[in-house]
Amino acid sequence: MATGPLHPTHPSGTAGGGAFRPVRWWQRKSVRYGSLIALLALSGLVILALVREQTGTEGFLVGLGLAVLPVPLLVAAFRWLDQVEPGPWKNMLFAFAWGACAAALIAIVANSFATQWIATATADPSHADTLGATVIAPVVEETAKAAAVLLIFLFRRRNFTGIVDGVVIAGVTATGFAFTENILYLGTAFGTDRLSGGSGLASVTAATFFVRVIMSPFAHPLFTVLTGIGFGIAARAGERQPVRRVLVPVGGLALAMGVHAVWNGSASFGEYGFFAVYAVFMVPMFGLLTWLSIWLRQRELRAVREELPVYAAAGWLTPPEPFVLGSMRARRVARDYASYHFGKGGARVVAEYEVYATSLAFLRRRGRLGRGGGDFVLRERQLLFELWRRREVARPALAYAGRGVVPVAAPLPPVPLPWPGYGYGHGHGVGYGYGQGQGQGLGYGAGAVAPYGGSPAARAAPYRPYWS
Repeated sequence: MATGPLHPTHPSGTAGGGAFRPVRWWQRKSVRYGSLIALLALSGLVILALVREQTGTEGFLVGLGLAVLPVPLLVAAFRWLDQVEPGPWKNMLFAFAWGACAAALIAIVANSFATQWIATATADPSHADTLGATVIAPVVEETAKAAAVLLIFLFRRRNFTGIVDGVVIAGVTATGFAFTENILYLGTAFGTDRLSGGSGLASVTAATFFVRVIMSPFAHPLFTVLTGIGFGIAARAGERQPVRRVLVPVGGLALAMGVHAVWNGSASFGEYGFFAVYAVFMVPMFGLLTWLSIWLRQRELRAVREELPVYAAAGWLTPPEPFVLGSMRARRVARDYASYHFGKGGARVVAEYEVYATSLAFLRRRGRLGRGGGDFVLRERQLLFELWRRREVARPALAYAGRGVVPVAAPLPPVPLPWPGYGYGHGHGVGYGYGQGQGQGLGYGAGAVAPYGGSPAARAAPYRPYWS
């Protein structure tokens, strides 16, 4: 959206691309963000009142103190997974707030209403509780949590590019939901102990804390991560794969509901049903998803090492940088070096350089697989510009960090053939710009192969970026 009162309606978003129209007040970013914050704040106040009404003030405080314990560990785990290309902290904050406030409010209201309706219709409260826990709750809760993933997928699409993003957003959303739910359960258990006189390890509070916080703090994140994987696969689908982009997230959501239903119904499987489901089903599944997450993280680092050398061959990066940026240890060494020589500001510049370079690698990989999108050229130029602005601070730090990770006399890979079929044209002359000519095209004006210097003669000449 333009910064002024008018914005272009042409799909290219470029000046002169079409007619202009006024920006309505409800289209302003401040109005949209303000409305979202107000919604989450109102949901938080309502859920606070409902939980406090059910647990009492003392029970609420006890539940809050115990429920907050696993939150930092879970958030840190998802943040660690997201280190290769960290998403904006605003996305994670929104996801946690949605899970803790909006999703929890929807779940409490909908579950209570459905359970009461079933109890009234069947005149069997015990059956209504069982049916509500195993059928109604999984559907309502997973749908409410999936809404946060869907919103970020639709409106923060640039930050949602793969499976890791889906896992992180879904996991943080579920962590917020579990936080509020644990306050309710632990506060209620404390109230029960107050009435029955229970205390110590034999109390209901201790048992609830052991089951929900010690044994299964990962339960809700585990369910919703399946939805996040579905959205992550959809994010990697091409624009000509609409069925995949719709059905895979729906399948992930359905799988999350099914796993949630099995977990909730474990108590009805007999005396040892809960422990059997925990040992045979939940723990192996947790181990499998943990392995998958770590493998995806390593796959992202490998993509950085494989995609960035062509930019080094074109002069945008120094030869060691793809190896440094493909190692988390080397990245940390580079930030420490910059912090020592340039202060905290220098470390921040290097961290930003690492993020932009990673985004560039992922963008090129999507483009090479035919999923670059119509704004590939503009996005590539933006990322290269951000890297060039930070090169004076980042390059010495990355060169220092590369001493331990760059192979001796590592040759640059050969410049690959241009990508066919994108139709941006040859350009003119030696290809210094993103050509707008006609013809079959060299793939984004040969920019992804040798930006702004398509011929060998141009690559051998002193390099000058387009903004110099």
